[in-house]
Amino acid sequence: MTTVTCLSDHRRRRRPFFSRVELDLLLQLYSRQVMRGLWRDYAIDQRDGAASFSVFRHSLESPLYTVVKTAPDASRHCYALVHRRVRLATGSTLQDVLTRLEREIRRGGGLAAAVGVLASP
Repeated sequence: MTTVTCLSDHRRRRRPFFSRVELDLLLQLYSRQVMRGLWRDYAIDQRDGAASFSVFRHSLESPLYTVVKTAPDASRHCYALVHRRVRLATGSTLQDVLTRLEREIRRGGGLAAAVGVLASP
C-alpha cells in the first residue's frame, strides 16, 4: 500500500544544515590541509536531526575528523567534533569546534600524527 504524506508536516521538521558562512569556514580549513597534503577528500551528509562534514586521508578509509551540526536544543550543544567515533569537543558555535580541530592538527593528534610520520621521507 502507498502512504500519503502531508507536505506541510514534512516541511515543519527542522533539519539542520550548514549555512554558506559555515561551509566557507569548513572549506577554508579543508583547502589548507589539502595544500599540506594531509587531507584528500571530504563528504557532506544530512541525516534526520544532524548534518555532518567529514574529511578523509583517502576516499576508501573512514573519516579522520567529522564536524556534526545538530538541531539546537536546550540540553545539548549544537556542534561536535568527532574523531573515530570519539567526541573530542562540543560547542555552541562552529568556531569553537574548529578551534579545537586546528589545535589537534597542529599538535599532530590522533591519526594526523601517524599520517605525518608515514608521509615524511
